[in-house]
Amino acid sequence: MCRHAAWLGAERPLASLIDEPEYGLLKQSYAPRRQRAGLINADGYGMGWYVAGRPEPVRYRRSVPIWTDANLPGLAATARSTCLLAAVRSATVGMPIEESATAPFTDRTWLLSHNGRVARDAVKDLCDGAESTCDAAWVAAAVFQRGRAGAGLGEALADVVVRAGEKDPAARLNLLASDGTAISATVWGDTLFHHRLHDGVLVASEPLDDLPGWQAVPERSLLTVTRDDVVVQPL
Repeated sequence: MCRHAAWLGAERPLASLIDEPEYGLLKQSYAPRRQRAGLINADGYGMGWYVAGRPEPVRYRRSVPIWTDANLPGLAATARSTCLLAAVRSATVGMPIEESATAPFTDRTWLLSHNGRVARDAVKDLCDGAESTCDAAWVAAAVFQRGRAGAGLGEALADVVVRAGEKDPAARLNLLASDGTAISATVWGDTLFHHRLHDGVLVASEPLDDLPGWQAVPERSLLTVTRDDVVVQPL
């Protein structure tokens, strides 16, 4: 049910998450290695990145399979940032396949992706509305509403995941979010890994390559990545 990845560190292109690594999101769209639900992620994809001098992130998302977009290679090779987030989507049965249902969702400086599924009744009372009827859009709206009320990125993710998970015990709520200066992610029902390099940190649903250094984040955890530290806390 979707794959996502993010980077925080020295400036690098979006291609470093998508098609440069052996097992980047392009490969994970049709041949994921660790995905627990679904076999293919062909129901859309999206990318978000931050540009100096622009308060909101730039976002590009499509409702087509990532491998069908002829504009992607050039865009991914030239769009560069110190903070990147990208996702490929496998739509939950019954959910719409449209750009408004495709991650990353955004509000102010925040970007967010949801890997998983949750009953909409478990999240509808956590926010006032969403841009799409899909479950991920409602999860994103609930997180953003908490952010606008003053919650920090990790705090907002944790509150929504725990509340929704209590209402829907079968939910999978792996969220990946950024505000341009930090990355926060939850592990709730699927896999997540991080890899600390000399110039930054990668976070991904599954390793982007077979190099040593990838560490699995434990189930029901909150991961927080800043330029100075990587912290894992229980949810």
